[in-house]
Amino acid sequence: MQVYLDYSATTPTRPEAITTMQAVMTNQWGNPSSLHEWGQRAATVIEQARMQVAALINAPAESIIFTSGGTEADNLAIMGVARWYTEPQHIIISSVEHSAVSEPVKLLEEWGWEVTRLAVDAKGRVNPLDLKAALQDNTVLISVIYGQSEIGTVQPIEELGKIARSANILFHTDAVQAAGRLPIDVQKTSVDLLSISSHKIYGPQGAGALYVRPGVELIPLVLGGGQEARLRSGTQATPIIAGFGTAAELAAQELSLETPRLIELRNRLFAQLADIPGLIPTGDLIQRLPHHVSFCLEQTDGGRISGKTLVRQMNLAGIGISAGAACSSGKLNPSSILLAMGFDEQVALGAIRMTLGRYTTEADVDWVAMVFQQVLERLQPELSLAKS
Repeated sequence: MQVYLDYSATTPTRPEAITTMQAVMTNQWGNPSSLHEWGQRAATVIEQARMQVAALINAPAESIIFTSGGTEADNLAIMGVARWYTEPQHIIISSVEHSAVSEPVKLLEEWGWEVTRLAVDAKGRVNPLDLKAALQDNTVLISVIYGQSEIGTVQPIEELGKIARSANILFHTDAVQAAGRLPIDVQKTSVDLLSISSHKIYGPQGAGALYVRPGVELIPLVLGGGQEARLRSGTQATPIIAGFGTAAELAAQELSLETPRLIELRNRLFAQLADIPGLIPTGDLIQRLPHHVSFCLEQTDGGRISGKTLVRQMNLAGIGISAGAACSSGKLNPSSILLAMGFDEQVALGAIRMTLGRYTTEADVDWVAMVFQQVLERLQPELSLAKS
């Protein structure tokens, strides 16, 4: 029995999106910038997908800029604002941002920008009062992740956005993990820039989008023919964007049923693992992504069990999960996200994440819980003694 529980890493491309892409590659393969019939057929496909993606977050179609993925969308938001200024300014982010935000901000810091990284509580949540206190006269951008990919915590985006809007400061959120899983309405939320990724919502890899509120101006990172409202030059990947559009439309249609189903499965998995000694849930268990389960494993005197070890052992059992720590140059490093939440380095090394999706069943959850417990008992025999 094989079970995939790494939907936050990527989702399988749904058949409907594949069918769309095949049709486009066969019949609408023209360059969408060309004026002849072949080009205009492709351009129609792009604009159809733009409307589909826009509808997922209740945005006007013209506010959607297609990119190569969530990382490029984040970079366009951060650097597209920053490049308007000839002198370094002030930017605010949370201390639990994805690297697609934290890395370009780190570069700005090296260029002389002042950066405030908002602390989070033990559940990974930003306190809106801390944002208010961090505002400065030269603050030009605030970026806070919508739903954190390692720990599942959902931030108070609406409240944070209102603070930014009242101070007349641009507000960006990386919604890559939230879009298609939580209802998002940019008309009701004070968000100026919002990033989405196709392959997190069962679309193909290689496409993403940045919502740019009408009236907000960015300086492009990629120059050329002026495609995508002159914000992202280059011939659009028409088939991939078409698949993204199909996936977005279906995600919007299924949201009201799929989100509560995932929450039920998520809570079921949490409950089945709740009594394992030394297994500590991470993130906010209430304000949480609907599909997300994550833990840290306290290290015992008998030895250290890293998240990476658990991933390998579960993989041998035919189950795909992920570790909350990254392996860099052969060295296992504790997650900066967990450290920001106050976790000890050794505990952070034992982080794991199990993320559910549209193909996950109750039987899958029950099987994973049983196998995971068996893996832990084999690696930490004292767990078996604790049960007996």
